[in-house]
Amino acid sequence: MELERIAPVDNKLLADYWKESENLLSFYQYPYNDESFRARARYLNKNHFDRKRLCTVIEQFMEPLGISEKAKEHLKKLEDGAVAVVGGQQAGILTGPLYSVYKAISVILLAKEQSEKLDQDVVPIFWIAGEDHDILEINHTYTIVNGLPKKKMYGANPARKTIASETRLDHGRMKELIDEIFKDYGETQYTRALHQSVLHHMYESSTFTDFFARLMNDLFKEEGLLLIDSAFPPFRQYQSRFFQCMIEKNEAICAAVIEKERLLEKNGYGKPVSETEENANLFFVKDGERFLLERKKGEFVNREANVKFSKEELLRLAEESPEHLSNNVVTRPLMQEMCLPVLAFVAGPGEMHYWAALKDAFDALNLQMPILAPRLNITLISRQVEQLLSEYHLDFEKVVHGGAEKIKRQFIQSIQDVEAKNKIDHMREMLEESYEKLRQYLHSKQLHLENIIEKNKRYHHMQFDYLLKKIEQEVLVKHESTIRRLNTLSSELYPNNNYQERIYNPYQYLNIYGPDLVRDLIKLPLKIGNSHFLVKL
Repeated sequence: MELERIAPVDNKLLADYWKESENLLSFYQYPYNDESFRARARYLNKNHFDRKRLCTVIEQFMEPLGISEKAKEHLKKLEDGAVAVVGGQQAGILTGPLYSVYKAISVILLAKEQSEKLDQDVVPIFWIAGEDHDILEINHTYTIVNGLPKKKMYGANPARKTIASETRLDHGRMKELIDEIFKDYGETQYTRALHQSVLHHMYESSTFTDFFARLMNDLFKEEGLLLIDSAFPPFRQYQSRFFQCMIEKNEAICAAVIEKERLLEKNGYGKPVSETEENANLFFVKDGERFLLERKKGEFVNREANVKFSKEELLRLAEESPEHLSNNVVTRPLMQEMCLPVLAFVAGPGEMHYWAALKDAFDALNLQMPILAPRLNITLISRQVEQLLSEYHLDFEKVVHGGAEKIKRQFIQSIQDVEAKNKIDHMREMLEESYEKLRQYLHSKQLHLENIIEKNKRYHHMQFDYLLKKIEQEVLVKHESTIRRLNTLSSELYPNNNYQERIYNPYQYLNIYGPDLVRDLIKLPLKIGNSHFLVKL
């Protein structure tokens, strides 16, 4: 395994964050530096958390997954006063895109780094967004088929907007999907064991979140990554008084976000949340579905769910049945801050953007925004892809900027049968001349059949088009191997004009490299910063 550091992902907000631009840093509590980590640790050490209850909840959630000795050690440290590096993601199929794993790796590496620098225990925690209800975002993945990305989806579109933690798995349907995915991966020395392991975890799972949590625990148990599902009922009970705080300060939270978004837009960063004055930033959960509450004339309402609460009724619901409440993009970071001793939050580019609108919302609850740590950006390069890059004198950045596609277009143009096209063009000219003579003859006989002539002529041109297309297809088939190799370059490194980490799940590369992939990535000298890492497998 070799590591190469290249220029960062092209993202204005991230670039300004690393440059410590004054225009942007005012939207965050801390710049990203060692003094910030020391200051944040001092702040947390003065705050009180119900650590014993928190650790009991995490242990209850992880117990069915199998708690490793390292995870038990981290739980004990958390109970005894450790702070945490936190990251999170939705419960995608086969862990979802690679960046879910990269977030977890970022969390683990940053926790280790700061534990040494601060001379204080820092533990890694992964917050599973099991309360999210957009199943269409998590019910699919991609493989590579004939050199091109192929979407693989679990079932049809869901009829109800149930949250991931309450969306039941159809084991038969999921097995069909997993079998199809591994068939696309192709057979290696690791395939059989990997396939059986995934199926085992799937059959042990009842929901999307269960399946995700079991796979993540399997990948990171040696590192002792602590997992918690935001929708886990005991965790909801733990959150009860924090929901009450957000209800009490609901209007202030909303107003703070609106003002911050106005300033963000003024500084050229847009409106990442698109907050509205009536948004309560809380969902009501009914029969597993989430319904966003709005404030209307002093009440919290959702017409679709046919619910209406006074402030007092909603406070009572938060106290007695907090499992019926759920956070949105604004209140989830606030809830994390109240629940966990968050030293730093590992964020993707989108999260970095919307967190920038939240600093004053934290202030409204007398909270501090934690340090924001942009997650690692990584692209994995297999030996096959490395050989192709060498063969075509390309590198990663050239592929991202269309280099492989340009070579493919030039190659296809070079192999086209120009003589066949010229002959067909000549036949078209002869056809036009013949029809024109026929038209003039019929006109001389006062037979006005121009429309029929044009229709008949168009039909013949369509046949010429069809013939030319078939000739081109046959030529492409003859050179299919070269075209597939060029497709593979783009599909592996920049599939669907996006970074690999946003498209493929990690099992595609575990199948190539083996079960030690995650462990070996963690051993590399990866460090959160203004870089994109290339890892040659």
